[in-house]
Amino acid sequence: MFTSQTSSFQESIDVDEKEGDFDNEEIAGYSQKIQQINSYYAIYYYQSTSLTLLDTSLAPEAEPELRSYISRRLSKGALLGGMGNIATVELSIPEQAVGCYCCLLEQEKSPQQPEADGNGWVVCLLGDSEKGLNLFRIELDKYVQGLQGSLTLEMLNLETYIRPYLNCWYEESVMHIHRVVLLLQANVGYLLHAALSHKLVEVTGADERTKADVARFIKAASLQGLVQEDTTTASLCKAMSEDSNTNLIINCSTSPPTLTNTVSNRFCNEWIQAFLNAAERFNPFLLGQILENFKLKAIQDMNNLKRFIRQAEMSHYALYRCCLFLQNCGNGDVLLQNARAEHSSFPEACGIINVLEEFLSEQAQGMLY
Repeated sequence: MFTSQTSSFQESIDVDEKEGDFDNEEIAGYSQKIQQINSYYAIYYYQSTSLTLLDTSLAPEAEPELRSYISRRLSKGALLGGMGNIATVELSIPEQAVGCYCCLLEQEKSPQQPEADGNGWVVCLLGDSEKGLNLFRIELDKYVQGLQGSLTLEMLNLETYIRPYLNCWYEESVMHIHRVVLLLQANVGYLLHAALSHKLVEVTGADERTKADVARFIKAASLQGLVQEDTTTASLCKAMSEDSNTNLIINCSTSPPTLTNTVSNRFCNEWIQAFLNAAERFNPFLLGQILENFKLKAIQDMNNLKRFIRQAEMSHYALYRCCLFLQNCGNGDVLLQNARAEHSSFPEACGIINVLEEFLSEQAQGMLY
């Protein structure tokens, strides 16, 4: 659970000022990139202590440097089977220093090949920076695992599958957020709100990659798995998904896409420009950081609300503070929806939530007149 603390929206989107994020020099460098960040790959067969190059997109002078780096990592036991490792490497390429994702895929053991124990393939994906690749670690792990069933000692499918697959790692594992923002533009706020409120999103008139991109964007922005949930939360998600009248529908058969059943709030709308600015600068890694900060700010506000609700059970002043918080955060509808699901078995908390919902409803009506 993330600690609760008060911070402004501007502090949340100023990614260059937050620990672990991109610094000013890095962000300034991104503005010089117009089309695509260079990306590379390499795949080796690992047997005992030796590495055999199977394929790479690196320059001939750079590949031996990468192989030397991987050999050192393997000798130290730093690469574990199925677990990606990300670090900075210096190679003889235009960027000189780049982020390098390495993963050891162990060869399946069988009675016929007992000597295969400890053997496998090392897959390396290189591009941008260590910080940038860390934002997409889950996507990279999943992408590399997709090779597991296609790797054989003979590598008969190198030309037909493995090489094309590895050539596409950057497009498939990193660029999906960028593609979604370019697709929806200022409408991305509706998708952010749908992700936070467990709303089902239907994408029509689009290819499978676009549908998958939107689904991955929603999963990355969702709070599911990051806030305390119970069976009631799961029931809420299921009930909302079954109510087709509330589904956000994105019809991609028109240009730009047509959206139906759109709902958003001030919190989600305030993040739109940050996404658009990063997309315009062709910075998928900054987009990943912004999406992560968006989610963390929502979690922080959720934790604040839960703390206020506990205090409001014993103090009218705390209830007043809670009302002010909901009014100022701009995300009251989503926070109360999640709070009601999480506190459904606590009558006192539900009473407080009822009062807060009435307060927000009165505020909304007052803005209409």
